[in-house]
Amino acid sequence: MNKPHSKPRARDLGLPFPGRPGAHNAITDIPGVKVGMTTINQPDGPVRSGVTAIVPRGDAPDLMPVWAGFHALNGNGEMTGTHWINDAGYFCGPICITNTHSVGITHHAAVRWMIRRFGHQFTADHLWAMPVVAETYDGVLNDINGQHITEAHALAALDGAQAGPVAEGNVGGGTGMICYEFKGGTGTASRRIEIGKDEQERSGHVGVLVQANHGIRDWLTILGVPVGKHLAGGALFAREQGSIIVIIGTDLPLLPNQLKRVAKRAAIGIGRGGSPGGNNSGDIFMAFSTGNAMTLPQAGPAIWRLEAVNDEMFDAIYLAAVEAIEEAIVNALVAAETMIALRPAGLEVAAIDHSALLDVMRSYNRLA
Repeated sequence: MNKPHSKPRARDLGLPFPGRPGAHNAITDIPGVKVGMTTINQPDGPVRSGVTAIVPRGDAPDLMPVWAGFHALNGNGEMTGTHWINDAGYFCGPICITNTHSVGITHHAAVRWMIRRFGHQFTADHLWAMPVVAETYDGVLNDINGQHITEAHALAALDGAQAGPVAEGNVGGGTGMICYEFKGGTGTASRRIEIGKDEQERSGHVGVLVQANHGIRDWLTILGVPVGKHLAGGALFAREQGSIIVIIGTDLPLLPNQLKRVAKRAAIGIGRGGSPGGNNSGDIFMAFSTGNAMTLPQAGPAIWRLEAVNDEMFDAIYLAAVEAIEEAIVNALVAAETMIALRPAGLEVAAIDHSALLDVMRSYNRLA
């Protein structure tokens, strides 16, 4: 389901991204976070799609709140559950990412998965399930109108969620996605940070996962280098027609209002790649924290006592999120493989050429 591959990642190519990554340079560096994927990739079509599932509290025996904040830079897209996140500051259950026309069936499956996994709570209490499901459009490379994603596909991604390395590129919900008119898809990265001093010092992780399906070639910028202007051949579109979902996680104890501010910084992370957030793009971001683990409010005490990072410590958190997002998008590009489009039929959506990319970066003295 979530089998990582041996392809090089951006750092393996010598791209000198700043910051100190976690052990796997992935969102799963946050303790307890698990990722699963179902990939449908028919070489000759018509189905090139899938589901990515993130389980923030992957080892928890009970359904528990996950503290969260949400931000939409450009709302031409969907992420379910955000009304309650904005009001209550948390969600319960998994996060799934798929294609635009499969949000409904994926949501249905995620609800079933929650009822099955936490049946003792759903039986004993009047609980309701509102999982988070987000999407980007894969209709160039996938028969999106055929609605080929099934409940079984989504359940397989959820059931297969695991810790450790995360596959990238043409996998999971990112299977049929296009990024800066190169083949795009799923990407991840992380940063390990320390905040505070002396006996109050706290270490933690900021991890991100992106479903990168945004941008046009001319905008593509990597580590400040205008790569898209140098690798202009094979451009596909007159204007942007994709989206990007960014999920940011941390094990530091952040409050919902703080997580909303972290989610906003995803705009800077994707902006480093050159995107201005086009009109047709759904640029939708969510940040969550696994800190302050506690029971559901229905079973909780009258007074909650929460830890929270001092706002004055947040510059390091913001920077970690921005750096990890920038790198995750490039990881998605580097891992992706060329596909042939269904609409228009026969159009090649090429993966970025590693050698050509390195030649451009070398000409700007931007290799490690």
